[in-house]
Amino acid sequence: MTADTQTTPTDLAQGATARRVSAPVYVYELPVRIWHWVMALSIVILSITGFLIADPLWPLQVGQPSQHFLMGDIRTIHFITGDVFAVAMLVRIYWAIVGNRYAREIFAPAVWRRSWRREFVRTIRWYLFLERETSKEIGHNPLAQLAMFAMFTLGVLFQIVTGFALFGEGTGHGTWAFALFTSWVMPLFGNSQAVHTWHHLAMWYLILFAMVHVYMSVREDIMSRQTMISTMINGWRFFKDDRE
Repeated sequence: MTADTQTTPTDLAQGATARRVSAPVYVYELPVRIWHWVMALSIVILSITGFLIADPLWPLQVGQPSQHFLMGDIRTIHFITGDVFAVAMLVRIYWAIVGNRYAREIFAPAVWRRSWRREFVRTIRWYLFLERETSKEIGHNPLAQLAMFAMFTLGVLFQIVTGFALFGEGTGHGTWAFALFTSWVMPLFGNSQAVHTWHHLAMWYLILFAMVHVYMSVREDIMSRQTMISTMINGWRFFKDDRE
């Protein structure tokens, strides 16, 4: 086998052949990288404004009348950011279809493959410090794929659906938000308060994911055999050794 046709364990698990494991690989295309940072900023803004909407830190009827619309401004920022959040996710789903194979990993972890499951177990042992090193990964490792799908992708979709359902409750009958979301989400959860509660809990769910995601990314950047954080900036994954 020549150097240009060598495969990594991850590539074998995905049934694909890549360049030699020491050569840089272009992993994350520009739309994916832009989406990543737009979503990160959106989650920060939505979390802060969502927390203030649920539990304002100041009396609402103190000061001049011009100050009383502060919560209205916060809600407007929340709604606009939510729109950006939803549109960005729609664009990301589209790019999972037209982009490279790494763009699809967070939507379809290959759990049905034995090799994927074997690497998944090895990755868990690596995070538990039971393995001295892990395989070279070009895209997300199996544990990251599963976490991104189960916690992030599904969590984001849940927030979009419940968020628009709550928005449609305010806009009322005859609006697109009410027809597409509120009309079936409210009966599904039972009442408006239940939707509010689950929407708020899911916010903390995504915050927890973000904290773990940052920790894992920094850990992998330091301890793994490939670059991690810089890959989401320039798109390229570089490897730290020439071994398979």
